[in-house]
Amino acid sequence: MHHAARTYGAVAKQTANPRELEADLLLDAAARLQAVRDGWENRSAELEAALTNNRKLWSIFLSSATNSENPLPPNLRQNIANLGIYIFNETLSIQCNPRPDALAPLIRINREIAAGLLGRG
Repeated sequence: MHHAARTYGAVAKQTANPRELEADLLLDAAARLQAVRDGWENRSAELEAALTNNRKLWSIFLSSATNSENPLPPNLRQNIANLGIYIFNETLSIQCNPRPDALAPLIRINREIAAGLLGRG
């Protein structure tokens, strides 16, 4: 989790808007997963690192969403928590049965959440 936290901290210093920060991190994670998917034959060794990065990022989101002091509405926090659990389950499934097409849902979710955070969704 240290890498994701460091990445989060480094990007936080570069941008003042937390929504933009979260969107940037989601897009970065999606890009890493997409690169593995697109170059599966040559990049499948990078799969574990890309999945770990994404899982750590979602661990942060899940932790924040389940924090009782989070100011977001309860239904939104629950939706984020549900997505986090889905991400964890999909990650485990991919680790057990690696296939490039299995990365598509993780990539799509990250991109769609990022677009929503940036007001493009």
